[in-house]
Amino acid sequence: MKLLFFIFLAFSISIVQNPSGNNSQDATPPTEPVYSYRIVNTFPHDNTAFTQGLEFEDGFLYEGTGQYGFSSLRKVQPETGAVLESHQLSADYFGEGITIFDNKIYQLTWKSYTGFIYDKESFLFVANFYYSTEGWGLTHDRQYFIMSDGTATLHFLDVKTYEEDKHIEVQSKDGPVKNLNELEYIDGEIFANVLPTNRIVRINPETGIVTGWIDLSGILGTDENNPQINILNGIAYDSENQRLFVTGKYWPKLFEIELVPQK
Repeated sequence: MKLLFFIFLAFSISIVQNPSGNNSQDATPPTEPVYSYRIVNTFPHDNTAFTQGLEFEDGFLYEGTGQYGFSSLRKVQPETGAVLESHQLSADYFGEGITIFDNKIYQLTWKSYTGFIYDKESFLFVANFYYSTEGWGLTHDRQYFIMSDGTATLHFLDVKTYEEDKHIEVQSKDGPVKNLNELEYIDGEIFANVLPTNRIVRINPETGIVTGWIDLSGILGTDENNPQINILNGIAYDSENQRLFVTGKYWPKLFEIELVPQK
């Protein structure tokens, strides 16, 4: 009986000391792998484009640019950087992120709480849609438009009603990841530029937990010393050929890259 009593007492003490039943190893935050890059191809990019959104579809890049009086929507030939089609926004609007869904292009604006919908082929205006936060980055998973607003929060808007259905806060092991900017939905993950860094964060869209980081430091080489060049911003994915493209505001180059795990 005494033996049973001491076994019970030891078990009770262990529960008080660690009520979750987990040891310290179980409580360790999940690792966040870091990736570097290998440049596969380098293409010209319009260095007057203040890139806010970037998409790839059917062999072409679609780009949204910002700044009051200079905001636009463009269709671009990737290999040459030539602008094949463009639409200029009113000077009252500061253009932001874009995405393509069901042959329409959706474009956010920064502080106007207004988005624009265009026909993808003609670039003709179709309709407005509205939201209650600042507009920064935009992508979709076919069920929701996923929107950033410059904070650590991502908003999920119904693709039919544009009403917010849910939101998530993006969390790394060090806390909330703020300043989320341009977005791209790639193979079940959200990729997001983090302002004003040369890093892209990879996000679980169900939980908001960070699944990895991409460090693009040094990708511009000597061009990074040009005072006219602004931050990394622009992620596009060719899902058919599994090609990843990145660029930035006023960057003279667009890069196709492969991700390289860091040891």
